[in-house]
Amino acid sequence: MTTPGESTLARTDGLTSAEVTDRVSRGAVNRLTERTSRSVGEIVRANVLTRFNAILGGLFVLVMVTGSFADGLFGLVLVVNSGIGIVQEYLAKRKLDRLALLNAPTTRVVRDGTVLVVATRDVVQDDLIELRTGDQVPADGTLLASAGLELDEANLTGESDPVAHDEGDEILSGTSVVAGSGRYHAKQVGADAYVNRIAADARRFTRTRSEIQESINVLLRYITWVIAVALPITIWSQWRTVGDQGWQQVVIRSAAGVVGLVPEGLVLLTSVAFLLSAVQLTRQQVLVQQLPAVEGLARVDVVCLDKTGTLTAGDIVFEEVWPLGGHDRDEIRGALGALADDPNANGTLAAIAAALPSPGWERTDTVPFNSARKWSAASFEGHPSWVLGAPEVLLAAQPRHSGPEAAEGARGAWGAGAIRAQVAELAEAGRRVVLLARSEGLPASGTLPADVEPAALVTLTEQVRPDAAATLRYFREQGVAVKVVSGDNPVTVAAVAREVGLEVGEPVDARTLADDDPEALREVLRTHTVFGRVTPEQKRAFVHALQADGHVVAMTGDGVNDALALKDADIGVAMGNGAQATRAVAELVLLDGRFAHLPDVLAEGRRVIGNVERVANLFVAKNAMSLVAILAAAVIAVPFPFLPRHLTLVSAVTIGIPAFFLALGPNRRRYLPGFLHRILRFAVPAGAVAGVAVIAAYLLAGSSYGVPVDEFASRCSVQPGSAAVADVACWQPGSGATITLLTVFFWILAVLARPFRPWKAALVAAMVGLAAGAFLVPAAAQFFYLDAPLPLVGQSLAVGVAGAVLVEVVYRTSPSLQAAHHVPD
Repeated sequence: MTTPGESTLARTDGLTSAEVTDRVSRGAVNRLTERTSRSVGEIVRANVLTRFNAILGGLFVLVMVTGSFADGLFGLVLVVNSGIGIVQEYLAKRKLDRLALLNAPTTRVVRDGTVLVVATRDVVQDDLIELRTGDQVPADGTLLASAGLELDEANLTGESDPVAHDEGDEILSGTSVVAGSGRYHAKQVGADAYVNRIAADARRFTRTRSEIQESINVLLRYITWVIAVALPITIWSQWRTVGDQGWQQVVIRSAAGVVGLVPEGLVLLTSVAFLLSAVQLTRQQVLVQQLPAVEGLARVDVVCLDKTGTLTAGDIVFEEVWPLGGHDRDEIRGALGALADDPNANGTLAAIAAALPSPGWERTDTVPFNSARKWSAASFEGHPSWVLGAPEVLLAAQPRHSGPEAAEGARGAWGAGAIRAQVAELAEAGRRVVLLARSEGLPASGTLPADVEPAALVTLTEQVRPDAAATLRYFREQGVAVKVVSGDNPVTVAAVAREVGLEVGEPVDARTLADDDPEALREVLRTHTVFGRVTPEQKRAFVHALQADGHVVAMTGDGVNDALALKDADIGVAMGNGAQATRAVAELVLLDGRFAHLPDVLAEGRRVIGNVERVANLFVAKNAMSLVAILAAAVIAVPFPFLPRHLTLVSAVTIGIPAFFLALGPNRRRYLPGFLHRILRFAVPAGAVAGVAVIAAYLLAGSSYGVPVDEFASRCSVQPGSAAVADVACWQPGSGATITLLTVFFWILAVLARPFRPWKAALVAAMVGLAAGAFLVPAAAQFFYLDAPLPLVGQSLAVGVAGAVLVEVVYRTSPSLQAAHHVPD
């Protein structure tokens, strides 16, 4: 415990075990109570309590009350659709939770005077934390001691250069140690830490916008009102026509009409298509955290990229040496290899060591790198001493020469002006430049000797991801604009952008932009591609400005400084090795950090959109058919032509099963806006044609087949669920209508399946075979209440063919529909 008058933060032996226990009991620990995704209960409620489930659930209960369980098969869709959404989101939540590690798993703390390694989440307020190279800073605080401590703060600021920190400096969580060591007391932990305060707003769960789901919701909203009107109409009309057979028949016939108005399979197929795409992308190391994100990326027309971690791997690599004053290249490379052969190498020497072998020189003395002096040096047995550091520092330490000596750049002469010009030229190309110089004696730790002479310029560059150029070329070919938005130096950002094949133009320093002028920002974004020195708040403003200009925006990034922009973008894409806050708000996480996966996601999204639109026409056509049939049956006072089981058969073989396969097939069509308009443009008239054809076939069948009206009640009023078999003649009008409906809908399926491929032809043929089997197999015919003498089959087929011809006319009179649907696979 602390002695009287002694501050906890003034001690250097750390907390005692009792003090740690006290802080844990008070909740002053480095743990977050916020969750990065919805709870299991919220996931279940969101997928169960939907308008779609309410409509079908009510109808399912009504049919079950009648005891006709075979007519309630549509209720299975309720369970399947909800289950798919729940399972997918729960699995994504679990996977995210396993990935969501904000800091390094362990941290060194001093407790009871001893250095211990504890789980980062177990760090408590006022803990004395020891930092070493490679550590991440787990909490905010003030440095008590620093031995050349340098932090990589790119995660917070986007700036790639390390920042030196001395005793008394404030340091923030979310940064990492790249050089030196230090100790500090944790002042803000957990939710109070800077990195988590930035992410607090971004952590709130938001739904990804989906044009498909929004369109389906609009359909359901309209259909809700249609049902509200159609339900009393169909109950009244069926009571007039079949009321003498009992209330159960009224409910079943009414439910058949209303169930046909609900595109239940469309919602299910959309969920299945999204789910299977998410599973497929997970195999390619892409975590889809929300189902609609696959579709969303296909709609994107602007991608905002962060340089570090996206275009580059975040590491610097050795590039080249530029000998000065006649120095030998081999000697230079040997000296660099010897300097880099250092167990305490900083980032620059580590990059050189990865490229140049050590010549095996015996090191006799070392001056380690220090950010204040910006150079390091070493001496070697039998060789000169060598100094490596910032050109401006080494050049400024010596008097400048002029005249012929400088012009010739001879050995022993600085030629400072020429060197500075060369440094500036290399820096303009985005290179990081250091100067290698030689000396006969080892410099003192704080000063350079007078005999130091320049030997070579050494250039390093950020490691550009090998797949970046091909990925950006793909976006360009697909008409997707790219904006590079980075917190780094604009010149450096522009150089990297050029290297990956972007047309850069003039890079923009975001510090020159007016934050309070949205229109000016929109104009700059229209005309420029590369932006440097961009703050986290500006990244967010960039996203808003692009959206205000009508763009669908994707934002990629890996640092906390990207989190808010990712959240507000239409689609946020995070790198798997990025900050937890960034991964938490992103719709897509590239688990292996490979930017090259984005074309796969884009292609998958386009496939989903194209195929869902293709099959949506089938479902909406069925809805239109049912509405026309309901109204026509009410006007002419006839029973609704179908039982629910008839529509279950038609829906299965002409819509449900083929739609499942069509939704999974290839589709390379580019995204076209107007999803709902195109569906209504074709499906409504096609469905209306089917509805009219069905009523015509039912009336024709009833005039020649079935039973007389005055005998209908006595011969056809079998109670639902009874083991007794009704007179098969009672089934014949409905059978004729079913044949006609199958014919028209098989043609709608054939239209939407174009262009035909062998697998599509086989699919349609198989469905025709299943439909025929329902009539020809006695058990199936009895289950579905089907009976059709050959003449009835002929006349019903004729009506169906006439309807199919009209469907073809509808399709051919709309070139935009043909262009949208007739896409090579």
